[in-house]
Amino acid sequence: MKKITSLLILLVFIILGPKVLINAKIKMNKPQINEVIPVTAIADAKMELATPSAVLIEGSTGTVIFEKNKDDKLKPASITKVMTLLLIFEALEEGKINLMDDVSVSEHAASMGGSQVYLEPYEVQNVDTMIKCISIASANDASVAMAEFIAGSHEEFVARMNDRAKELGMNNTNFVNCTGLDTDDHYTTAYDIALMSRELIIRFPQIGNYCTVWMDTFVHTTKKGRTEFGLTNTNKLIKSYKGITGLKTGSTSIAKYCLSATARRNNMDLIAVILAAPDTKTRFMEAAKLLNYGFANYSVYVDDHKDVSLDPVRITKGVSDYVYGRIKGDFSYLCSKDIAPESIRKEIILFDKVPAPISTEDKIGDIIYYYENEKIGSVDIIAKEEVDKAGYKNNLIKSIKKYFIAYN
Repeated sequence: MKKITSLLILLVFIILGPKVLINAKIKMNKPQINEVIPVTAIADAKMELATPSAVLIEGSTGTVIFEKNKDDKLKPASITKVMTLLLIFEALEEGKINLMDDVSVSEHAASMGGSQVYLEPYEVQNVDTMIKCISIASANDASVAMAEFIAGSHEEFVARMNDRAKELGMNNTNFVNCTGLDTDDHYTTAYDIALMSRELIIRFPQIGNYCTVWMDTFVHTTKKGRTEFGLTNTNKLIKSYKGITGLKTGSTSIAKYCLSATARRNNMDLIAVILAAPDTKTRFMEAAKLLNYGFANYSVYVDDHKDVSLDPVRITKGVSDYVYGRIKGDFSYLCSKDIAPESIRKEIILFDKVPAPISTEDKIGDIIYYYENEKIGSVDIIAKEEVDKAGYKNNLIKSIKKYFIAYN
């Protein structure tokens, strides 16, 4: 009889309970820690460059290692094509285009001056060949043909280039074309070029299969017949620099000699950008100088979290009582010579409880990293699965289950 009475009281509470608890607030134990994350490394004050604008950054962290007038707005010449290639590879990743898709060359694309591979109007080449022509020979005609193929028009593609630039934080950039041919209001900076170069090589390392090729050929197939055409890379570092992965040269009479050089050693990616160098020898020599400095003085600490086991986090008002978490990506930190990576420590902090509903992107904790008690970064812990908010029926069933478990 006592058990039946208790059960009736419990049912009354369940019926009235939701009305009482509607405005209740859940207090979560979120860590309160001041952000002290360095974004610029200490550069060698003695390093001098003849190039008027340059920057060196590390790829996984985006840390600036060295800079000289990195935000000066200048003409980028064909380094513009880094953004063109990024949009091409993103379209491939999204399945909007395929490497074997045929691309028909318009009269407008075929009319491009400057560096080109002399594509003829209505000539057809596949996407893979077009990427090869852009990466190795810096072909303006292939660039515009791909822009039209992806976006429908050159103008729409350029608009997408500028939108993507904003998303990457390229705050001092404006593109007018996808080729880099000199024109009014077409400009960027050494730092902005480093940002888009970083995005390209980190997300799509396969670009190296194209831009590190020294010489290659492709075949023109037109009404006149089939003709083999030779491609030669203008980036001399791919023949001489250890670990080179790319990326793009550029030069015009106004822009002078430009280069975005990328290299990888010991699991560290470096990006050196040179703008407006006085001659081609200087751009390669000073890009190599920047890369050498970075590899000699820095290393990257990477934590892939393989040693981490996460406890579940309690859920309030959910169809489930607990949710497990997953760590949102690896953690990378740029270490100078005076930092011992083994001295970096981490702390896992999970919230006490989280209210439903929960999506797979909702944060339920952090991994905080320290070096000598100074915070150097963090990685979010997010929910591994969705959890819906419990309805009246769910609450009733859960309460009855808890009741009988307690009395058995």
